[in-house]
Amino acid sequence: DQESEDDLSASRTSLERQSPHRGNTTVHVCWHRNTSVSMIDFSIAVENQLSGNLLRKFKNSNGWQKLWVVFTNFCMFFYKSHQDNHPLASLPLLGYSLTIPSESENIHKDHVFKLHFKSHVYYFRAESEYTFER
Repeated sequence: DQESEDDLSASRTSLERQSPHRGNTTVHVCWHRNTSVSMIDFSIAVENQLSGNLLRKFKNSNGWQKLWVVFTNFCMFFYKSHQDNHPLASLPLLGYSLTIPSESENIHKDHVFKLHFKSHVYYFRAESEYTFER
């Protein structure tokens, strides 16, 4: 069926033009972190997405910055608000570990989790138990 093949190639071309190459694609991150993702995990990841507010702690600061965060396809995207069209930053999570901060890290807040990979450490705080569990 020639018409449907032409439609498919036309739509593929327009999609490729809309999304420029990004350095944090799953393939790019897998390559640089020397890891891989199973097809099952990839399928689950693209079907699930979370978004909401999280507070981010800077390493050498006592303050927390409120950000709108979208988690999708093994990556966290950070926005000033839910109305922003472009993220301030992104964090590909392949290879990261998720833990709760230890007592020695002196973070005395509820609903805090820690993401770390090698020397990279990030602290996030959820605004409720429900958000923290998700």
